[in-house]
Amino acid sequence: MMQVLPNTSTSHFETDGTMTVKHSRRDILKTSTAAAAGLAFYHGASPRRISAAESPNEKLRLACIGVGGRGAANVSGVQSQDMVAFCDVDEVRAGGTFEKFPNVTRYTDYRKMFDKIGGELDGVVISTPDHTHFHPTYIAMEHDLNVYLEKPLAHNVFETRTLCDLAREKKIATQLGNQRHAMPNMHRVVELVQSGAIGKVREVHSWIGGDRGMPAVPTSKPPVPKTLDYDLWVGPAKFFPYEPTICPYGWRFWWEFGTGETGNWGCHILDIPYWSLGLKHPERVDASGPPVDELRTPKSMHVTYRFNENNQDAPIDLHWYLGTPTDLLQQHGLSGKGMNTVFLGSDGILVCGFGSRKLYPEEKFADFKAPEPFVPDSPGFYNEWIAACKGGPASTCHFDYTGPMAESVLLGNVAYRAGGFSWDAATMTTGDNPKAQSLIRTPYRQGWEI
Repeated sequence: MMQVLPNTSTSHFETDGTMTVKHSRRDILKTSTAAAAGLAFYHGASPRRISAAESPNEKLRLACIGVGGRGAANVSGVQSQDMVAFCDVDEVRAGGTFEKFPNVTRYTDYRKMFDKIGGELDGVVISTPDHTHFHPTYIAMEHDLNVYLEKPLAHNVFETRTLCDLAREKKIATQLGNQRHAMPNMHRVVELVQSGAIGKVREVHSWIGGDRGMPAVPTSKPPVPKTLDYDLWVGPAKFFPYEPTICPYGWRFWWEFGTGETGNWGCHILDIPYWSLGLKHPERVDASGPPVDELRTPKSMHVTYRFNENNQDAPIDLHWYLGTPTDLLQQHGLSGKGMNTVFLGSDGILVCGFGSRKLYPEEKFADFKAPEPFVPDSPGFYNEWIAACKGGPASTCHFDYTGPMAESVLLGNVAYRAGGFSWDAATMTTGDNPKAQSLIRTPYRQGWEI
């Protein structure tokens, strides 16, 4: 069994390095009702089975790690439950959440939090920067806790696969923060593609507009604010002197901490073709763009994924761009305003975004009648996870679905940084490209090894 070795707060571990196991609140609260009914676990459903007959309205006891910025929105999403603990290294960024929930116990170090109350919790919401997704999630799962985790799931492919495998092994309720998955327009796009409205799809182009990336290299060395535990913020990453343009937000555009706009938006936007086309693991990944910077993520990039397995019965090329593919849109006479994906089918073209969709050629589809809806409405993205934690069906963005997609997003960055490669998902190997292989799993700072 893999073990996370923290550099402080070692009370969770015995001196021989083995992890102690405590009986959790969920173990105590397991009901005989579910067992008597012969209910099988869903992947994405908690081992803690709350019987609706016994306790239909029982609230989950949750801890939230990272409660400023995106974390504040996630706290709001689950605030119907029992907020037991908040953990954040930045008192200022987390200040709004602390003020809104003054009676919730606060921690700075999540390891100490798990040591003290891990057995009392039902789930954890994790909204930290990309480089600190893996460690708290892994420890939470070792405590058999359900997990809501922000995208892109983890910082590299090895971490992503490890968390997905552990979630499946422990039958943990998971949800990746692909909140747009619950939007009705995305459901209608899936229905159009899967009903054959544009025939067989052979090619898809998806993008995020703008040119964020390649931030200026800082030259100043300001002191670390007293309200920030910067060493904990760096966590397992290679240490980099404190710089306010990196912490608390600009980290996203530095390879050591983030995954660029591809990691930021890829899981949201590629969710549309992944869901519609039944995609999982690519067989080939290639990428192009400006010269690679060893420290910073690029402003532009083009990744091509080849998927031999899909629901269209033939290989599909999925293209991902940083920056709008203007030439492609002009070539097909398409408007990309408000859109982020183009499906090229044998009988037509579908252009869509999170809130809109359009079929081309317009004259051909002037009298088109959309198929009857068959993708069910979401009860609410956070409500899906809450219900799964209580023994309901898996939430729509559980790790068995989102894990392969997150891996593919990260593989796009690998191909850009190291060149194209053939991908063997079963063995997580990059064929004859050793440089790419070196980026599948990356080392941790001393004291944070696994």
